[in-house]
Amino acid sequence: MTNLNRPARLNRTLLGLFGTVLLAAGTFTVLTHFGRLTVLKPDSALVPATGTPPTWALYVTAAAAVVLGLLLLRWLLAQLSRKPKTRTWRFEADPGTGRTELAASTAIAPFIDEVRTYPGVAAAHATLAGTHDTPAVALVVSAAQDGDLTAIRHRLDTEGLPRLRQALDLDALPVTVEFRFSTKTGARTL
Repeated sequence: MTNLNRPARLNRTLLGLFGTVLLAAGTFTVLTHFGRLTVLKPDSALVPATGTPPTWALYVTAAAAVVLGLLLLRWLLAQLSRKPKTRTWRFEADPGTGRTELAASTAIAPFIDEVRTYPGVAAAHATLAGTHDTPAVALVVSAAQDGDLTAIRHRLDTEGLPRLRQALDLDALPVTVEFRFSTKTGARTL
C-alpha cells in the first residue's frame, strides 16, 4: 500500500479492541453465571458491603449503555461505506435497434491512468457512480510527500476532467476529490 491511512487504521484498531474487550467481558459473565468458571461464586455480590443502587441509577446506566452501543454501531457502519456504487451505463435511443452498455469501471480507467502520470501523484483511484443522467465521480489522489496539490488540482480542472466529460459526452460531471499523502517522495532534480 502506497499511502498511510492512519485515521482509518486507528478506527479499525479501536473497533477491534472494543469488540474484543466487550466479547471477553460478556463471555466471562455468562460462563461465571452458569458456573462454568469458578473464579467467582455465582451468588456472591459484585462489590462486597454495598446496597442495591437506586432505581434511577439503573435506568441511567441502561440508557447510557444503549446510547453508547448505538454510537459504536454507527461508527462501525461508517467504516463499511467506502465508495459509491457503480453501474453499467446503457446508451439506447431506440431499443428495437439494439443497445450499447458501458461498464463504469471501463469508462473511468483512462482517466485514472492519466491522473497517475501527473507529477507528484503516487497513486489514484476513482469511481464513476450513478447513471448517465446523474453521474458522479469520487476521486482519491495519493500525492507524494513533496507533491504540489495546487498543481495537481489545477491540472485536473483544466485537462483531466474536461477530457473525461468530453469522452462521456456530458455537460456537467460532479466530482469529489480527496487528497492523501503517500510515503513515496517524487523524483528529485538536482
